[in-house]
Amino acid sequence: MTTIIDGKQVAASVIDAVKSATAALEKDAGVKPGLAVVIVGNDPASHAYVSAKGRMAKECGFNSIQHTLPEATTQEELARLVETLNGDESIHGILVQLPLPKHLNSEPIIQSIRPEKDVDGLHVVNAGKVATGDLDGGLVSCTPAGAMVFVRRVHGEDLSGLNAVVIGRSNLFGKPMSALLLAANATVTTAHSRTKDLPAVCRNADILVAAVGRPEMVKADWVKPGATVIDVGINRIAAPERGEGKSRLVGDVAFEECAKVAGVITPVPGGVGPMTIAMLMANTVIAACRKAGRTPPKF
Repeated sequence: MTTIIDGKQVAASVIDAVKSATAALEKDAGVKPGLAVVIVGNDPASHAYVSAKGRMAKECGFNSIQHTLPEATTQEELARLVETLNGDESIHGILVQLPLPKHLNSEPIIQSIRPEKDVDGLHVVNAGKVATGDLDGGLVSCTPAGAMVFVRRVHGEDLSGLNAVVIGRSNLFGKPMSALLLAANATVTTAHSRTKDLPAVCRNADILVAAVGRPEMVKADWVKPGATVIDVGINRIAAPERGEGKSRLVGDVAFEECAKVAGVITPVPGGVGPMTIAMLMANTVIAACRKAGRTPPKF
C-alpha cells in the first residue's frame, strides 16, 4: 500500500515543536521570538499569505509585527525600513513578502536583511552555508527545509546508499534541496530541462523530488517501484468536469498513476504547501534561540 503524506498533519507537529521551543525560550531566557513581515502594495494573494503567516506567528506565541506599505513606496523607503528592523533587538526574523511591485528591485532588499534574521533563507550567506553543508550555522530556505522533514520522517537522518533525483535547479528550491539531500549522505542527481533521457534518470531514484512547474509531467513509468515521491509543483489547470471556467490545482507529478507505483507520495494540494509556513515559524524560533545563546531545536 502506498503511503500518502498528510502535509497538514506533519506541519501541525512542527508547529507544536515550535510552540514548545517558544515557551521554553521565554521561560529560561525571557526572550519572546519576534517576526516582522513587510508587504508592499495590494496583491491579494500576497495579502492572504501574509495574513496566514501573521496568524500562525501569534499562535506560536511570537511577537508578530506587520508593516503594510503603499504601492508607491520607493526603493529607499523600503531599504530604510529593513535597516530599522535589522537594528531592532526584539525582532529575530524579517520577511519581505515577494513579489514586490514592479518598480522595486527585490534582490538588494533581500540581501540587505541580516543573514541571522533572514528567516526565508534567501540571503547569499544562508544559501552558501547550505551549499557548503553548514546546516547548523545558517537558516535553510523554508520549502526545501519542509520537504526534508518529509524525507527524514520516511528514511531517517542518514540517507547513505539511497539515490535521490531532484528535477529542477532553481536557486529557490532545486539547488538547496540537492544540497540538503547531499548533506544527509544521499547520492544526488540534479536533473532539469536539458537532462538527457529524464525518465530513465528518475527511474533510478529512491527519493524523487519534482520542482519544475510543469503540470503532471512526472508519469508512473518515471517512478521506481516503492520510491518516495515529493511533489513541490503547484499548477492551476482547467477542470471542465467541474463546470465551465473551473480550474483545479495539480502538482508536477501525475498523482493518481504515480501513487500506484510509489511507496510514499505527497499530494497537491496538502503536501509540501502547509510545510512552508511551518518552517518559517521554525526558522524564527531557531534565530531567536541562537540570539539568546540557547541551542535551537531540530525539526
